Amino acid sequence: MIGKNLISYKIWIPPVAAFFLGITSVSGQNSKSKKDTLKEKEIDEVVVVAYGKAKRTSYTGSVSTISSDKINNRPVTNITKALEGQVPGIQVTSSSGQPGATSTIRIRGIGSISASSDPLYVVDGIPFDGNINSISPNDIESISVLKDATASALYGSRGANGIIIITTKSGKKGEARINFNISQGFSSRAVKDYEQVNTDQYFQLYWEAMRNGYQSGQISAQQAAQMATDNLTSGAGLSINPYGAAYPKPIGTDGKLLPGAKALWNDDWRDILQRIASRNQVDLDISGGSDKSSYFFSLGYLDDKGMAIESGFKRYNTRLKLNSEVKKWLNVGVNLSYTNSIQQAPQSSDSKSSNIIQAARIVPSFYPYYERNDDGSYVLDAAGNRIYDFGKYRPTSALQNENPAATLPLDKNENKEDNFSGKGFLDFTFLPELKFRSSFSVDLVNYNGHYYSNPLIGQGSETNGSVTRSNSRTLSYTTSNILTFDKKFGKHHFNVLGGQEFYKYDYQTISGTRTQFSLPYYYEPDAAALLGSFSGNSDKVSLLSFLGKVEYDFNNTYFLSASGRADGSSRFSPGNRWGKFWSVGGSWKISNEEFIKNLNFFNQLTLRASYGGQGNDKLLQQNKTPLYYAYQELYRFYNNLGEPGTVLEKALTENLKWETNLNMNVGLEFAILNNRVKGNIEYFQRKSQDLLFNMPVAPSLGINDFPANIGTIKNTGFEFSLFTTPIKTNDFQWNLDINLSTLNNTITKLPKGSIVSGTKLLREGGSVYDFYIAEWAGVDPNNGNPLWKTYTTDASGNTVEGTTSEFGKAVRTLQGSALPKLTGGISTSISYKNFDFSGLLTFKIGGKVLDTDYTSIMHSGNSGGRAWSAEMLNRWTPENRYTDVPALTTTLTNWTGNSSRFLYSGTYARLKNVSLGYTLPSDYFEKIGLKKFRIYIQAENLLTFYKHKGMDPEQALDGTTYYRYPAMRTITFGLQATL
Repeated sequence: MIGKNLISYKIWIPPVAAFFLGITSVSGQNSKSKKDTLKEKEIDEVVVVAYGKAKRTSYTGSVSTISSDKINNRPVTNITKALEGQVPGIQVTSSSGQPGATSTIRIRGIGSISASSDPLYVVDGIPFDGNINSISPNDIESISVLKDATASALYGSRGANGIIIITTKSGKKGEARINFNISQGFSSRAVKDYEQVNTDQYFQLYWEAMRNGYQSGQISAQQAAQMATDNLTSGAGLSINPYGAAYPKPIGTDGKLLPGAKALWNDDWRDILQRIASRNQVDLDISGGSDKSSYFFSLGYLDDKGMAIESGFKRYNTRLKLNSEVKKWLNVGVNLSYTNSIQQAPQSSDSKSSNIIQAARIVPSFYPYYERNDDGSYVLDAAGNRIYDFGKYRPTSALQNENPAATLPLDKNENKEDNFSGKGFLDFTFLPELKFRSSFSVDLVNYNGHYYSNPLIGQGSETNGSVTRSNSRTLSYTTSNILTFDKKFGKHHFNVLGGQEFYKYDYQTISGTRTQFSLPYYYEPDAAALLGSFSGNSDKVSLLSFLGKVEYDFNNTYFLSASGRADGSSRFSPGNRWGKFWSVGGSWKISNEEFIKNLNFFNQLTLRASYGGQGNDKLLQQNKTPLYYAYQELYRFYNNLGEPGTVLEKALTENLKWETNLNMNVGLEFAILNNRVKGNIEYFQRKSQDLLFNMPVAPSLGINDFPANIGTIKNTGFEFSLFTTPIKTNDFQWNLDINLSTLNNTITKLPKGSIVSGTKLLREGGSVYDFYIAEWAGVDPNNGNPLWKTYTTDASGNTVEGTTSEFGKAVRTLQGSALPKLTGGISTSISYKNFDFSGLLTFKIGGKVLDTDYTSIMHSGNSGGRAWSAEMLNRWTPENRYTDVPALTTTLTNWTGNSSRFLYSGTYARLKNVSLGYTLPSDYFEKIGLKKFRIYIQAENLLTFYKHKGMDPEQALDGTTYYRYPAMRTITFGLQATL
């Protein structure tokens, strides 16, 4: 049949198609009575969209869906980390590997500079304000990502940055079903830390740095060498001698380790501050239903320890979902969930000395974490126990007076949250084609932070201990009333929706600190004597909305849609309060045309396009916290020696208005070869104008900045998805999927030529994350000094390129963008009889990372006692003149300043997930009522392929490292049972 059609219509079949057809032919020989094709319903699947559902082939918007089987089997604590590589056009960055941390998500680029670019989360049809880590992956039925204006315009300003719709599981008609899932495993670093020099290498290198630092016009090389030898282990040097009393000066005047000298200990701080951590998870759900009702009930427990000591995340969650047809004309439903979580989170995201990730990296192994005698043996207390070494003798660069291994078990770094979410709805059916839904949703988040430094040891002992208690309460609710009319008239089909929605957000917080504990092991503020600080505030936001949508299709072939929404936001002044948002879209199911049907090649071919505008009112302050009263004149209260006063915090900006996003989308969706190959190609253009931006001002005005509408950003790109089934027989099936997306982010308009923001330059024609830093020029081969480029103008007006060894004179230039050019994922699944296997490879091509973590161990010797990268072995010497590492010296050279020297490629690939399972034959368990019993092993972040070893390539969106908690490799074993 296929051959006949090919001859009749002379259609060229590409090689990949021939491969699939060949497999189809083989499969047919094995089972002639069964059609080797995927069911049509898989092609015309129903997807969850704004305020309802739609058939994928008739929907005019851009939507991608992730099914439960790609979520439930992932050992992730936060569901945002299960999205990477699964959806084109979405960039997921795990900014922290701390268990419970949320990934940063951007849909189709960066839409704003100073306003939030976070997507809207919608759970079971209603916007969600709870913590996303409160939702158990086991409760999720599917996740839909809405990306264009048609898909998200109905959510107005709340969906300006795209929408992630989470649909939780519901009961189904039939007898009660019980699902049980238990898994246990372990976690460790996904990538090894930077390679460091060993003790012998360090002492010889630091001797060299000291000698070079001493040497001057008054001190000869020989004198400098002797001084370095004499002072190396003293307080003027490293303040320690791990080689023992037999070698009081272990490095000779030739810079070499004395014969026979051997370090008596080698305490790698990474071994004690990091660990192989356990992960345990148990989930249970019971579901069922009848013709008129359904129920779903779940319980879950998770204990995910972190790879850093005293870090981890525990979660207890439950959900109850009921739906019932009370009358033929009335359906009611309720969805209640509660989550209690406890996160142990020691400092792990900045350059503070308390950062446990940084501490493990920068203290070299010759500084012991237990006190040592001169012979290398441990110093013991009266009870015979080892004594932690707090390194009061250590240089400040090596965490003087600190030992996290000793203090963290006695301290508290605890975040507790209670998340309650309640949803209810009433569905009225007035006529078969006329329905009305009234719904109400409430999200309540209660947060308690407890941070305690013990009074016994460590820095807390200097103040007899300290405690900080903070509490915040977030209450938000949404009410919506939606009327829908759905009617067919012959070949014509109309769907009309209209409604109203109201949103209220109420936030309150309070915090206080006390010091001076009279007794140890008491953690609450009442046990401390001295009040240090006390603060609190509250904020409220309201949003009133009216919305409507019209959809029309003719003969299930031609589709048109239009939608509009008006939002009134309390964030703007009354004159600019209302924003009006809209979309239009259309699609053509070309595969329904006779001239395509006659080809007998396309199972589906749909062309779609859309355009629309949305708004953004979520302005952020410089510290990334929300600014709820953007247009008002705000004051900060000031304590002047006990006398109250007020200081201007923000100037009046009544003309502040909505930031607007204009989104265009054009897509082509297809299915060929008996639905064995399905794909989607889309082009998008997203233009953000009237950008909400914190405009810097002169400090003499008394404020740092003021909010204004300035500039325009444009994001463009292509998205490509391919879903294939190369092999499908009775016993064997192989699925192979790939998705790719490109992104070009461009600032097209600014009020002035350029704006410098940290290491970035905002300018017309550039991206929001263009690096603007000094340009590295290498090392001077004559003296080993670091060099940076300079650019000056001569008398003729020509630009003259030069170099300088003074970092302050280096000229900052553009050095590329942090944004990748291409992101994507390749996933595969194989099932053979009772075995199943799946894998996911994610990747990013392009973009740069400024590795400021690495610079902490790349000092030239001015940070004595701090660990050194193994790269320092290649430093400049008279014998090694041509290198990229300058000469060592204790004199400050600033060579680790932000420059292109430490700018690395952000390209990487990561084997994100691998799963292997076996389902035991059901015959074994029928007698005890088991329907399914599966055992499995799975791994997350199993392998990472990248160039700059030591750095986790999955960094923050802006491409700058910040001593963060690295990603974790997690391997778990488990079983699933269904009764």
